[in-house]
Amino acid sequence: MLSQIPINLENIDPKDLDKEILRAAIIAELDATSLYEQMASMTKNALLKKVLLDIAREEKTHVGEFQALLLKEDSEQEKELAEGKAEVEEMTEK
Repeated sequence: MLSQIPINLENIDPKDLDKEILRAAIIAELDATSLYEQMASMTKNALLKKVLLDIAREEKTHVGEFQALLLKEDSEQEKELAEGKAEVEEMTEK
């Protein structure tokens, strides 16, 4: 379930290092979100469920923060994200 960050960062081109760090951070936050939401769905304890879901929402905010930084670092990512969104909007209009 939990993703692994590349062990050997020496093989990453230094100009791409920050982008890879941001992608790894996004993966970690998405993994955490998924874990907390799954645990919340399993517990019978209402307070624990409430706290887990609150933390999951915070992780989603972190995804947004890292994604905003990634889009500043990687113009291709920004372009492709916009294209993907447009494709989905086109499909839902049909």
